[in-house]
Amino acid sequence: MIEQGTKAPNFTLSDKDGNSVSLSDFLGKKVVLYFYPKDNTPGCSRQACAFAAAYEGFKQKNVAVVGISKDSVESHRKFAEKYDLPFVLLSDPDRVAIEAYGVWKEKKLYGKTSMGVVRSTFIIDEQGIIEKVMPKVKPDTNASEILEYLK
Repeated sequence: MIEQGTKAPNFTLSDKDGNSVSLSDFLGKKVVLYFYPKDNTPGCSRQACAFAAAYEGFKQKNVAVVGISKDSVESHRKFAEKYDLPFVLLSDPDRVAIEAYGVWKEKKLYGKTSMGVVRSTFIIDEQGIIEKVMPKVKPDTNASEILEYLK
């Protein structure tokens, strides 16, 4: 996993509407970049809804919220509509950003081992430097922990 104090790897991915979005588009503002396993799963839905509920707090602090998973643009569009998500969701089917940030890892579930996205969050400062790394975050408390940190 990428470390605190290093330059955040840039990427360009498609958002839920098919528009290209690059991390460098956000230079000059803090970015909460969160990686999650899959749209419309219980934990990922709770995490997204927690970010949506806290979104006004991020906006007041001029902080962009960006979620990334391997899901398709279409899946993200439906997910964002279903939960009325006000922030950017990016599709990374080729795992460009997922692997650049080191969140594609071996996971164990019910005794089975598979590869997947480990739920992780990165706070990136205005100059594009990783300010904080939050590995293996909890879906329900991730957004509130970040707002608390940003105070």
